[in-house]
Amino acid sequence: MSDPRTILVTGGAGFIGANFVRQRLAADANESIVVLDALTYAGNRTNLAGVDPERCIFVHGDIRDTALVERLLREHAIRTIVHFAAESHVDRSITGPDAFIDTNVNGTHSLLKAARTVWLAGTGVPHRFHHVSTDEVYGSLGPNDPPFAENNQYQPNSPYSASKAASDHLVRAYHHTFHLEVTTTNCSNNYGPFQFPEKLIPLMLLHCLHGKPLPIYGDGMNVRDWLHVDDHCRGITLALDKGRPGEVYNIGGENERPNLEIVQRITASIDAAFAADPSLAARFPTSPAANGNPCWSLVTYVKDRPGHDRRYAIDPRKAQSELGYRPHETFETGLAKTVAWYLANERWWRAVMDGSYRQWIEHNYATR
Repeated sequence: MSDPRTILVTGGAGFIGANFVRQRLAADANESIVVLDALTYAGNRTNLAGVDPERCIFVHGDIRDTALVERLLREHAIRTIVHFAAESHVDRSITGPDAFIDTNVNGTHSLLKAARTVWLAGTGVPHRFHHVSTDEVYGSLGPNDPPFAENNQYQPNSPYSASKAASDHLVRAYHHTFHLEVTTTNCSNNYGPFQFPEKLIPLMLLHCLHGKPLPIYGDGMNVRDWLHVDDHCRGITLALDKGRPGEVYNIGGENERPNLEIVQRITASIDAAFAADPSLAARFPTSPAANGNPCWSLVTYVKDRPGHDRRYAIDPRKAQSELGYRPHETFETGLAKTVAWYLANERWWRAVMDGSYRQWIEHNYATR
């Protein structure tokens, strides 16, 4: 039986989960992690390359397999679950919502059932079920509305956000009905290393490198609060260590910016990188920057997607006062680190950009 300091991380081969695993293992040499991941298109074993296999056990499996989850909890004496596993891309939820309901709702319920069975049987054992959610469950803000607080009414506007809202409610219900000790964090838009290149920042960054159109929905003035993934992971650890059972904590980056500005900053960063490093022109000859032209020339405006929320913003004051949470990265420092990571890890993103992904991008963006 494993050390009781072993934790289960679902979706640990995905973007945020892999960053959490790396950060957590680096911070505590006495802790071990079991990663449970189904390795769907956005999950990748290479996201965990270099992690000590003796401290990070990888299990290829589905969170909907309740018996498997129960077995892992028992075999490894796991008393903590950090639940990242989710379908998370809004555009995909519009074209194929079934997978989002199945994974995000049924998958979360499977985990809750397994935790209840193993942890609450008999006299019970100390435990924590931490659920990672999103600010999108709260709906959309007007330009002058205050940021989302934990007591905001849920008003999800896409199949993705509706599925996450449902999973949030299930976690809350298992706490109030069965006394499962849970915490939930609702985060703003993440960015950073290992992010699958369907999300805004890596998509725009790689399109700049390949000289492909930079598709901007509508007028580009949809506002998001941007959170570097390392800050998000620090917030989750604080919620695990200091959060009160049953409570929800909003984790934000305090970086509200319209999408148009994000794209402007990415293109300027790529232009500057090419100017500073002539070898990039040889590596990426189809980029406008390879010929001294601005990547901003690739911008194209496309029809807005259905149900596109206008603005998200997080009020992090509860996390600040109860957990001591503060973001370490500004958007400027976080973006600089992210651009540098993608330029230095071409092998990684080329490996994940398989044919099916390229076809999906071309169908949903480049041909519009």
